[in-house]
Formats: sequence, structure tokens, C-alpha cells
Amino acid sequence: MEFFSAFIRIVIIDLVLSGDNAVVIGMAAHRLEPRQRKIAILVGGGAAIALRIALTAMAALLLKITGLQLIGGILLIWIGFKLLREEESDQTGVKVAHSMKEAILTILLADVIMSLDNVLGVAGASAGHMGLLLFGLILSMAILMFMGNLVADLVNKLWWLAYIGSAVIIYTGAMMIFEDPFVHRRLDWGSLVEHGIAIIITIGTLGFAHWFHRVRTKE
Repeated sequence: MEFFSAFIRIVIIDLVLSGDNAVVIGMAAHRLEPRQRKIAILVGGGAAIALRIALTAMAALLLKITGLQLIGGILLIWIGFKLLREEESDQTGVKVAHSMKEAILTILLADVIMSLDNVLGVAGASAGHMGLLLFGLILSMAILMFMGNLVADLVNKLWWLAYIGSAVIIYTGAMMIFEDPFVHRRLDWGSLVEHGIAIIITIGTLGFAHWFHRVRTKE
């Protein structure tokens, strides 16, 4: 019964916590040709499984490193800004794929940054059972590969979803900054204020990205 309960908890944790990562994968790979996109998601996802296993082994230690989430949050905001470059430069409406290598590197970097909560949740639910732990990690990547491909297809059909995707990534990064112990000890403003500031950062970054990548080039 305990095994089954842990199994159910792991599935729920993976479903709930994999959404943000899937958005990054979809955003990073959606401009590639369908075959290249599948390769990028498979290679990036496969490498991320190995990285998640390593992260799981170091999870407790990583949580104690002050400044890690601050750096990770800033990197995520930069990724959200960077991913909009292709959307804003696509003024003719023609989809121009960037390189598969760049897509894979973006997927890997973002997955490492955003996976700590997922890794910790799965590690806790598995209660030290190695089989359940590996199952949880592999399931999370299977969900990411499926959802990432789905997001990529949707972004190709509905261009405005790219901006929503970038907003999700930027907002996640902003909230990670507030969760870092170094920031939290000095700026404990409460959940409502922090969410409000994260929204302002998200809107400001999207506006700056639009100006930087498109308006600035026309001046």
C-alpha cells in the first residue's frame, strides 16, 4: 500500500511540476523542422534524465547553496528574453529555424535550472526507494517530451502563444529569485507583493524584448 501511495504521489508531482519545463522545451524547439524538433527534444530530454539523477543525489546540498536560485532565476529571465528574439525578428511571418544545437543547449540549461523542485518532490515521495526514484525521473522526462512537442506544435499554429510561453519562463525566474535564501532573508515582503513584483518584471521584460529585438532595429 505504501508503494502504491508513493507511486501515485510521484505521478501527481511529475504532472504538476513539469508544465514550466515543457513550455521551455516547446519554445526552444518549435522553429525546427519536425524531424529535427523530435531529435532535439529526445536528445535534450535524454541528457536531462542523467542531469536530474545527478541533481537528485546532490539535492540536499544544492538547497543549502545561497545564491543558487538567485542566479538560476536571472538565467531564466534571460532565456525568456532570448527566446523572444526569434519571434520578434520574424517580421515577415516566415518561420526560420535556428540550430538544433542551440535548441538542445537551451533545453538542457533551462531544465537544470527549473528541475530542482521536481527532483526534490520525487525524491521525497520515493522515500529512498531507488526503483520509484528512477521511475519518477523517467516519467517526468516522458511527460516533458510529449508536452514539449505539443507546445511546439501549438506555438507554430498560434504565434501569440510564444509570448505567453516567454512570460511563463520569465515569471518562473522572477519567483525563483525571491525563493533564494539570500534574497528571502533581506526582502521578505510576503507572497502577494512578491507575485506582484514578478508580474511587473515579466511585463517589463516582455516590453523591453519587443523594443530591443524589433523596434530598436527599425530606428
